[in-house]
Amino acid sequence: MTIACIGAPRSGAGGTASRRGVMLGGAAALLAAPRLARAAWPERPIRLVIPYGGGGQTDIVSRVTAEALAQRLGQPVVADNRPGGAGNLAAESVARAPADGYTMLVATMGTNSGLNALLYRNLGYDSARDFAPVGMFCTTSNLLIVHNSVPGRDFTEVVAWIRANPGRFNFASAGVGAITHLIMEDVGARLNLDMVHVPYRQTTNAMTDLMAGRVQARCLGLPEGEALRRSESVRPVAVTTPAPRAEWPGVPPMSATIPGFEASTYFGLAVPARTPPEVVARLNAALQEALGDERVRAAYARVGADPADPHPPEVFAARAVRDGERWAPLIRRLNLVAE
Repeated sequence: MTIACIGAPRSGAGGTASRRGVMLGGAAALLAAPRLARAAWPERPIRLVIPYGGGGQTDIVSRVTAEALAQRLGQPVVADNRPGGAGNLAAESVARAPADGYTMLVATMGTNSGLNALLYRNLGYDSARDFAPVGMFCTTSNLLIVHNSVPGRDFTEVVAWIRANPGRFNFASAGVGAITHLIMEDVGARLNLDMVHVPYRQTTNAMTDLMAGRVQARCLGLPEGEALRRSESVRPVAVTTPAPRAEWPGVPPMSATIPGFEASTYFGLAVPARTPPEVVARLNAALQEALGDERVRAAYARVGADPADPHPPEVFAARAVRDGERWAPLIRRLNLVAE
């Protein structure tokens, strides 16, 4: 199966159709350009569709970005949470929106690296055909939190307990195929661990069960981990960065146990395909200006996110491809299917 990524054409007959669609879309954009040049854009609020509910890491970093863009575009950028189907509901709604730049998607690995195309049947959108990349605004790494009922001072000792108790270690995730699920499956495969996956539809339910000890662990983004920093019932045992994180002193990287291990999640902006190139360029310029602002970078850092360096859309498209190439083989090997 071909991985469908933003900016990446498909192969075969479908690829021909996709390329034809892109060419026709480009012609339409050129026809629209003179009218666009005569009008000031944006002239009204812009909707930023967030593919998950409030309170999670996607919501947190997206709202920082929306505020930064609004200041530079001179129009409100309204955050619109559209959870459902691991981002598919939001992605489909943006794919069907008018290609005028007034509707943007917070693009994630699931929606724009082709992972959801492997996990879900009959998607209502095609990430290669239906979106144009604008730019990446940040990445976040992940934190493994365990309940205090699990013995061990660090990740290595927790791993030793899991090996000694096969099938007794339950970990929560945001759903089948979510990056937090894939990370734990990857760790389990590399270390030959027998663990039980417990998928959740609601982040708040997963957090409640973790705090109560009904599940023993959860891998979650650093922005979400902030809420657990002072908890007395759980503790962090590892981060998925190559080196320790300054904001989580004493928490070792997984690479200390699994040499070379690293896992991060990107967040970017995408618009409907055939959005006029002038609009995409304007959005990208506003995003790059925001990413160069130390106040914006500090806002990301306060929630544990790493701001992306300013870059053109092509750099974001390349990152989306790389992430698809890393995680798609794991999805295929485990034969993962999401409901």
